[in-house]
Amino acid sequence: MRVLALAAAMLVAGCSGVQPRDAAGDRPTIVSLNPCTDAILAEVAEPAQLLAISHYSHHPRATSMNLAKARRFRATGGTVEEVLALDPDLVVAGSFLAPATRAALEDMGMQVETFDAPSSVEDSLSQIRRLAVLANNKAGGQALAARIAAAARPIRGEPVDTILWQAGGIVPGESALVSELLGRAGLRNQTTLRGMGQADYLALEQVVADPPELLLVAGGERGQRHPVLEQLPQTRRVSFNPSLVYCGGPTIIRAMERLRELRREAA
Repeated sequence: MRVLALAAAMLVAGCSGVQPRDAAGDRPTIVSLNPCTDAILAEVAEPAQLLAISHYSHHPRATSMNLAKARRFRATGGTVEEVLALDPDLVVAGSFLAPATRAALEDMGMQVETFDAPSSVEDSLSQIRRLAVLANNKAGGQALAARIAAAARPIRGEPVDTILWQAGGIVPGESALVSELLGRAGLRNQTTLRGMGQADYLALEQVVADPPELLLVAGGERGQRHPVLEQLPQTRRVSFNPSLVYCGGPTIIRAMERLRELRREAA
């Protein structure tokens, strides 16, 4: 059954225009099933190595990388059949990969590596180095890590009281990566000072009763668009791209650029 499945997958791959394995040289071919690892691998792997990325990276509201760059790569929905058709050496996924999917891929001789969402800049740098080693491009990983470390260097000065209001009306907790980025950019996460944790719901009434200096709105809930927010004279409300909230890797560079810009404007 395994031999027949692999033969069928190879036949599909042969008809689908997939890059031949030797196009990647001595480096392993890779399929990424996670939008956060997509963005990192697009930086540290050779184009011929990266056979496919997750379908999320082709969606404007879900991608964590430049959309035009993402669409240079094939996208996959992450099914076993799709991955088998591509026949990679390595499959990279999030930690929530279904055990049955992992077992099926490993039974077909593929190496499967999973990654949690990073909770700090250092976690993200460690992931980049690990992915670079897996892609056999340690130097590329070191270069990307150096760029991120430089972009995330903390700035000095009096911090600006800030609330990041995400989709669904929730806020990030103290251990979230984006909370660390806020602090490095000179923005004080007011919700953690109120004792709120990861994914706690922040009601419109709470914002009005104790408004921040800077309100970053990364969602489209009714309360987040309420006219009363325009009547808070000491609060500046700004839309914040949700794609900058959830992933580490090169997303940190873009997020820090935007947060630093907002900090300068607030100052």
